Amino acid sequence: MANERTALAWVRTGLAFIAGGIALTSVSVVANLPEFLDIVAVLSCLVGAVTAVNALVSWRQTERAMRQGRPLPAPTALRWLVGAVVIAAAVIVGYAIAQL
Repeated sequence: MANERTALAWVRTGLAFIAGGIALTSVSVVANLPEFLDIVAVLSCLVGAVTAVNALVSWRQTERAMRQGRPLPAPTALRWLVGAVVIAAAVIVGYAIAQL
């Protein structure tokens, strides 16, 4: 059961990235902001999709290892997901500072 909960948590994280991208696009359209924010929104949605796919792949690998009595595979997504969050935050902060 813990494997399924972990996979669902990763899917939730992917959905959060997608929701953030949709929200950013919506605000950009309503407030008539530059297309740069649309690019960031698309990248956010792509990160969300990759996170969801990774959740499935990781779930399958872990499930297979548990059923075969092998050691569990190390998580792979955490490093690149943290990197994506840091890069996205830096880009948005840089954009906000440039607009001042």
